[in-house]
Amino acid sequence: MEEVTREQLQHMIQQLRAENAANAELELLIEQLKQLDDALEPKTAWDIVQLARHKERPTAKQYIEQLFPDFFELHGDRRTGDDSAVIGGIATFKGKPVTIIAQEKGRTTEEKIATNFGMLHPEGYHKAIRLAKQAEKFKRPIIFLIDTPGAYPGLEAEQRGQGDAIARCLFEFIDLQTPIVSFLVGEGGSGGALAFAIADRLYMLENTIYSILSPEGFASILWKDASRAAEAAELLQLDAATLAKKGIIDGIIAEPYGGAHMNVAQTAAKIELQLEHDLKELEKLSTYKLLQQRQRKYRNV
Repeated sequence: MEEVTREQLQHMIQQLRAENAANAELELLIEQLKQLDDALEPKTAWDIVQLARHKERPTAKQYIEQLFPDFFELHGDRRTGDDSAVIGGIATFKGKPVTIIAQEKGRTTEEKIATNFGMLHPEGYHKAIRLAKQAEKFKRPIIFLIDTPGAYPGLEAEQRGQGDAIARCLFEFIDLQTPIVSFLVGEGGSGGALAFAIADRLYMLENTIYSILSPEGFASILWKDASRAAEAAELLQLDAATLAKKGIIDGIIAEPYGGAHMNVAQTAAKIELQLEHDLKELEKLSTYKLLQQRQRKYRNV
């Protein structure tokens, strides 16, 4: 029998799942993939970086489609313009109104260009603040979906107050009088991710990363050599398991075998269960207790 690569196995599994095939062939392929992975070294930090950046990895928009079918998008920051790297709007979750604010990378070349590869401009952060304050006014819980390599570092973004926009998010979100739950679904790079990570509950999907900057950036600064990114990834301690142990995040959402892209619906279902549990718990708290716990959480970090 001709040897099959890991990538080929993953592709065949995805095809069968897309056809809604629940049969012995699918189970056999999954078992073969597991055996192949078991024969390899354990996942390194760089392996997780690659999974977080996987070209087939689900974007925030796909999770919104799975979790919030009645999502209604709202546009603009009411100051400068609209940033396509931020998808924000209102929906219902388990019959209750919620606000969703998500960082979107896009999947096709056209979408990636339109969203600036998930790198937000100041308008994106201003839009997030506008929608968050609206949610607070109408007592809607806020769900953040984080997926960005970092805030856009271009000259025009800096001239329009990129640093101030991120800082304003931190300032506003820590005192928002409504529950906030954040999920890191891909890359969590630098202040661009931190701005959406001020929450009562913060979760990372199993194969995501959260760090002060990219491994390539870290290697370039520390060693003047971006090719040492894999080494930098280990030093950054950017994986979910390490951050959970350090108390930086509140928990880890398990992914299907091979990564979230192997079964988007299954990954979304796990997010849904966690979100439902947390909203029930957070909505029991008084506003005073909610803010007290949130502020204590970040002081302890």
